[in-house]
Amino acid sequence: MGATTLAPTRRTRAAAAAARQNGTVNLLFRLLWLMVTVRRKPRLDFRDVDRLRMRARWTDLDQLRHVNNGVFLSMMDLGRVDLMVRSGVWKQLMDAGIYPVVAAQTITYRKSLQWRQRFVLETRMAGYHDKALFVEQRFVVDGEIYARAFVKARFLKRSGGTVPIDELNAIAGEDLTRIPLEGWVQRWADDAALPSTRAEAPSEWPAA
Repeated sequence: MGATTLAPTRRTRAAAAAARQNGTVNLLFRLLWLMVTVRRKPRLDFRDVDRLRMRARWTDLDQLRHVNNGVFLSMMDLGRVDLMVRSGVWKQLMDAGIYPVVAAQTITYRKSLQWRQRFVLETRMAGYHDKALFVEQRFVVDGEIYARAFVKARFLKRSGGTVPIDELNAIAGEDLTRIPLEGWVQRWADDAALPSTRAEAPSEWPAA
């Protein structure tokens, strides 16, 4: 097959752009719907397992007609928001001018999610390490894990600076450092860490 047959055409580029736009609209719609319906759900403790029932839509799919790997990461945002809202932490963070950001994440895919397939996104606090909280998230179908991810999150102040753990403890009403963190997750976080924003981080590749 010649290289020219692999080059994207104007039509395929337009289709890809439309798919990305539809995916963004889809995520925003899901987030708005979550914020409307989450108030009706039972309250959770910050350390409980949050279960968010979802269904794969056509805007989640890629050219292989299963849920795109990047869409999994976008869906995970919804699970974390659902947990924070239902535990009451979301409102406390907003009132305090604090917001979470993802510092790192790793995900393992076991099985594909297909169009219209129903699944449950499970979210739970996984522990604390090095000024960050960790969240474990699972995509589950009929009790079976299809994918599992760990997310490292930091909390920042709108006025500037990182929120110390004692301040987060005061918001959550408990000592978050007591949540056990799996050893390999801690090692992964250390190995994957990049220099701070105030340090230099040149992009230098080793010689071939």
